[in-house]
Amino acid sequence: MPINRIAIGTSGEASHPDAIKAALAEFFSMLIFVFAGEGSGMAFNKLTNNGSSTPAGLVAASLAHAFALFVAVSVGANISGGHVNPAVTFGAFIGGKITLLRGILYWIAQLLGSVVACLLLKFATGGLETSAFSLSSDVSAWNALVFEIVMTFGLVYTVYATALDPKKGDLGIIAPIAIGFIVGANILAGGAFDGASMNPAVSFGPAVVSWTWTNHWVYWLGPLVGAAIAAIVYDNIFVGDASHEPLSTSDF
Repeated sequence: MPINRIAIGTSGEASHPDAIKAALAEFFSMLIFVFAGEGSGMAFNKLTNNGSSTPAGLVAASLAHAFALFVAVSVGANISGGHVNPAVTFGAFIGGKITLLRGILYWIAQLLGSVVACLLLKFATGGLETSAFSLSSDVSAWNALVFEIVMTFGLVYTVYATALDPKKGDLGIIAPIAIGFIVGANILAGGAFDGASMNPAVSFGPAVVSWTWTNHWVYWLGPLVGAAIAAIVYDNIFVGDASHEPLSTSDF
């Protein structure tokens, strides 16, 4: 069970140079991701007179977030693991892949990165609104919660399979591509219903800058629950306690 591997961390971990560098990597990766993702939506609104809710706007958002997340995960992978998402960090903690103290450090960096990105966007665009995530008029908070749980489950399951599984081998660039693709696909699936956040930090930055908190809890509870389920399912079924030994070349 992954619960057996959950670790709090040492008292000096939060101030260790490696932990600080990892947190800075998460800060900059999140800034890159949110600036590109949120900025693409603002640009599309400006070009189409607030047409981001059209099918073309949804496709544009999907592509922008997929490409931006691919880059953000890639540039942070060798330093922090490229979480770029408090839900991914939480899932890694549940699976015993990161300590609680380092996870909290990541969370602080991720949330700050999102807020700074939105502030920069507001300044650079001459005061345009960084719109907070919101529900479609025919979608309830509980409907959106299910969407966020399922979509984040898919995201964190993909992260485990391509980046955190000790048996994965050297997948290289495949992990960031897969992670970016699943986020882009989920935006196509759920973007018209609740914006398809899957990432509490991505929701937090625009909410702070626009000071809009309606149904904001959905974008925290859903991703965290989905991440925890993905971590428990993948770790128990596909990782377990037994180590995986590859076949000897003499067996082929």
